[in-house]
Amino acid sequence: MQLFIDSANPKEVKEMIDLGIIDGVTTNPSLATKAGIDYNEAVKQILSMVPANVSLEVLSTEAEGMIKEARSLSKLGKGVVVKLPATEEGIKALKTAKAEGIPTNVTLVFSANQALLAAKLGATMVSPFVGRLDDIGLNGTEVVEEIRQIYDNYAFETKILFASVRSPLHVKQAALIGCEIATCPYDILKSLVKHPQTDVGLNKFLDDFKKSGQKPIS
Repeated sequence: MQLFIDSANPKEVKEMIDLGIIDGVTTNPSLATKAGIDYNEAVKQILSMVPANVSLEVLSTEAEGMIKEARSLSKLGKGVVVKLPATEEGIKALKTAKAEGIPTNVTLVFSANQALLAAKLGATMVSPFVGRLDDIGLNGTEVVEEIRQIYDNYAFETKILFASVRSPLHVKQAALIGCEIATCPYDILKSLVKHPQTDVGLNKFLDDFKKSGQKPIS
């Protein structure tokens, strides 16, 4: 399973690249605002570090505008994937983008039916927002399970990108369901490697070694 970082902060992206665990980035202007950085500058820096799988979002609400933006965004780098919303206009734009060979990420997906349409029209990936579904009292992972079943039924090649990750548990659920990708905030990615018993065990090991008076192997 691939892991993406959901961020517009180049420092966070660089840290995760150095850790060696991420395969791509999802970003948008809202994340840039939170990071306190100009969106265009953030995108420029991220694309210079990440050669593939950088999802950039269109801002238009009509298909014609979305396509114009998609064409412009796709020229920024070979690794750009254009995020289109799972709306009627977004579906229209998806059809054209597919015909023009523009990689796409259909985002703001909240139902299996939306994911079905995205796959039917050849989306590169689809992003169900699991955390937001949980927020309104629904079971987001069940929706993703439905999408997985539909895609398997018809051998759709569209990848499932588990989005709106709120906890390490979500990452594990994404892996168990069989999602190809999970996109995670910086703090969630950092937490994946941590477990208190690992720290306890390491400290005990080092303390025991120090007490033994032995020297490290050289």
